[in-house]
Amino acid sequence: MSLQSGLDALKQKRYQEAVELLEQFCRDCVERDSSDYLSAQMWLMKAYQATGETEKAKALCQKLMMSENPQARSWAEQASQSFRQTPTNASQKAGRAATTGMKLAMGGVGGSLALASGVTMTLLFGMVLALGLSLVFIIGSDDPLQGLAIAIGITLVFNIAAFFISPFIMDLTQGWLYQTRWVELAEVETLSPETAKVIQQICEQKKLKMPRLGIINDQNPTAFTYGSLPNSARLVVSQGLFTYLDDDEIATVYAHELGHIVHWDFAVMTVASTLVQICYLIYITARRLGRGGDSKIKDAIQTAGLVAYVFYVIGTYLVLYLSRTREYFADHFAAESTGNPNGLSRALVKIAYGILEEGSRTQEPSRLIEGTRALGIYDHKAAASTGTAYRIASDSQKIGRVFLWDMFNPWGWWMELNSTHPLTGKRVRALSNYAEQLGLPTEFDMGRVIGEGKTLNKSRLYGNFFLDVVLYGAETIGFFVGLVMGIILWSSSPNTGLVIGAPLIGLGIGILVKALVMFPDYKQAPETDILTLMSDPYASPLRGQPAKLEGQLIGRGDAGYKFGSDLKIQDRSGMLYLHYASRFGPIGNFLFGMKRVQSLIGEQVGAVGWFRRGVAPWMDLIQLQSENGTIVNSYHRFWSFILGGGSIILGVVLTMFLSSR
Repeated sequence: MSLQSGLDALKQKRYQEAVELLEQFCRDCVERDSSDYLSAQMWLMKAYQATGETEKAKALCQKLMMSENPQARSWAEQASQSFRQTPTNASQKAGRAATTGMKLAMGGVGGSLALASGVTMTLLFGMVLALGLSLVFIIGSDDPLQGLAIAIGITLVFNIAAFFISPFIMDLTQGWLYQTRWVELAEVETLSPETAKVIQQICEQKKLKMPRLGIINDQNPTAFTYGSLPNSARLVVSQGLFTYLDDDEIATVYAHELGHIVHWDFAVMTVASTLVQICYLIYITARRLGRGGDSKIKDAIQTAGLVAYVFYVIGTYLVLYLSRTREYFADHFAAESTGNPNGLSRALVKIAYGILEEGSRTQEPSRLIEGTRALGIYDHKAAASTGTAYRIASDSQKIGRVFLWDMFNPWGWWMELNSTHPLTGKRVRALSNYAEQLGLPTEFDMGRVIGEGKTLNKSRLYGNFFLDVVLYGAETIGFFVGLVMGIILWSSSPNTGLVIGAPLIGLGIGILVKALVMFPDYKQAPETDILTLMSDPYASPLRGQPAKLEGQLIGRGDAGYKFGSDLKIQDRSGMLYLHYASRFGPIGNFLFGMKRVQSLIGEQVGAVGWFRRGVAPWMDLIQLQSENGTIVNSYHRFWSFILGGGSIILGVVLTMFLSSR
């Protein structure tokens, strides 16, 4: 794909074709500092403006303004003047309060932050105490009181070390992985004048020391805070925040992050996350040390490792709950301190859009977004549906329809248990409530969304939900049911084969039953688009929805994995992840990722698969067919039947073999 073909299309006013050709050239270009690449970026910005894609043009202009090439910077600065006359969604923004600081009722949203923090830290402290006791028992102390004192000492050392050392470890990590640049308030003010005022205002009112401000030169929009004490907190944002958000929206994001500092929850999260990792490290160490040596010490080490792993799992869910709760309270703080809940609603949606846009421009997922998922203001896994809606909706009120799943589908609540952030629809609904308290029109017509939600078919939403939850874990349930039945039968007729074979038979039956529900017949799969799929309030992570899509493969879907076999497809309405399964299993996946994926990227394809919706939507791929005749088959259902049937056969064979001995 040549640069000249894109320029020719632009000169001949074939703007949409020019966009496609120039985007393709930019994706294929290896030397990102070359003059051809920069020229393509400049002309692509013009093509975006010609097709009415103002947000894309603006984002690209901001990116060029940060270029190391002085000519590109100068050109972008001059081009940015045109956006002042270009009508955008900004002129349609919902308003903000005339004054700030008005108290807003949360109405029970998010629960209690103090309770969540207290329970999380108490239980985690208890976990480390128990691990300390386990270590003492391994040492073999003869004096219980002395052993208890040692255990408490170990616990205190862990907690104090985690509290004070964690921020410095984070500093090193941020600098190494993301090249965080520490800046003064004056630089932030040049990028967003209102943000500087908000920072100064909040710090003065709450008697806070100015947090250490950092900027990461990454166009994926995000923001996060970490540290041990409010007066030594770090507040870091990416350059993408200034690219995709307007001045008042950036200010609400900073206010949100300052809310974490005011509430002290950033410190609790820093320590809690560290303690959970300590539990995991103890588990890994104990598993390694427990492989040999004295049987008594070995058993004690293995017990400590098992306890550590259980605490790690429990601790992970405690941290996730605390993380979701603190986001609601930080949103509330930002709404109160800026008087602009609508600005934060827009910011959340635009951040999703920015993550989606940046994901479509690169073949590899962002390490920054993946690595700061728990700390960031937005869970990137939830960005696809919201970002897709913002990309193509001319009326901002229409965006709200993608929030139906978040607020009314019972799978939303279930999947949220494993999420670091509340679902976007729930956050926007809370912010809309604050806007109503301030007497403002809401940015997104959540009243209409809620009204539509009340008309949804309740039996379709909830009728099979509990059965589906059981089916979602059918293989695990089948294994344990088989184990229990094997033990019962073994107690009446001693047969070792039953104890070993029955769980495998139960496991296989569970896999097969689940597969029949997950992978329905796809021969009549309807042709559709990504936004339509994402707007379906009845979508499920279990019951696959057969669908056909037409679009372009734009990159890999596996974060940070060079040979990942999953793909990203983009059509005119959005982007979706495609999960691939080779007929040869994991080895086939690896070989496909290593040898085939790169050659497929950039191809226009037809994709058939089963669409699913969790916190993040995706499609389990059945077949890809490109314009040049390349066909890729995927074997999700095949492997379910192979594993299920194989488990049953193995269980039967073992039962018969061992019973005959």
